[in-house]
Amino acid sequence: MAEGTLFVMTGASGVGKGTLRKRLLEREKLFYSISMTTRPPRPGERHGVDYWFVSRERFLELVEAKKFLEHASYVNNLYGTPLDPVLRHLKRGEDVLLEIEVQGAKQVREKAEELGLDAVFIFIVPPSLTELRRRLLFRESQRGPDKLKEVAARIKRAEEEIKEALSGGGFDYVVINDVLEEATQELVTIVRAARLKRERRRDALERALERDPELEAELDEIERWLMQGGGTGN
Repeated sequence: MAEGTLFVMTGASGVGKGTLRKRLLEREKLFYSISMTTRPPRPGERHGVDYWFVSRERFLELVEAKKFLEHASYVNNLYGTPLDPVLRHLKRGEDVLLEIEVQGAKQVREKAEELGLDAVFIFIVPPSLTELRRRLLFRESQRGPDKLKEVAARIKRAEEEIKEALSGGGFDYVVINDVLEEATQELVTIVRAARLKRERRRDALERALERDPELEAELDEIERWLMQGGGTGN
């Protein structure tokens, strides 16, 4: 059995990764690897569903024990992907989806090469930095100077990340999250196309080389009959 494919979805904060991830999982069977973070939950987020919310001390203990596929710091919070669940599901032949920050995606790329994993990297972008700023300003109920400072930091970081993706950045695909349904369908197309790659279709290629002895014998008889002029109307 071929191992599964690791789909790594990343992009700037506020670009809509979480919404796209939920819609993709409604349409395609993927194991979603829940990230761990030290940031507090946003309204509606649930522990063990959207993220594993842990203390900074616990997070650093796991870093020391090398229990992460990747981990990164983003706007004073720590994020990471637990390693063991990802490897376990890939070995079973299941496809795995990560929704992570750009720093983490770079680490996964290096780790995937080291471990020989089949990985697909998808960069989600907003229609513009102005639209991203609008989304960030209205995403949370927090107000005041601290909120504005955080938004400014995220916009600055987003600009850097998009410029890096523009120059290559190791990404296989770019999806623009402008019209939500169109962006979702593009993600579905990427997943389905990856599943048709030669490496994933080895079983199909091997089956295509098989011969059925009984049917082969029948076809031999048909060939002999045709060679003798059968079925020509003469």
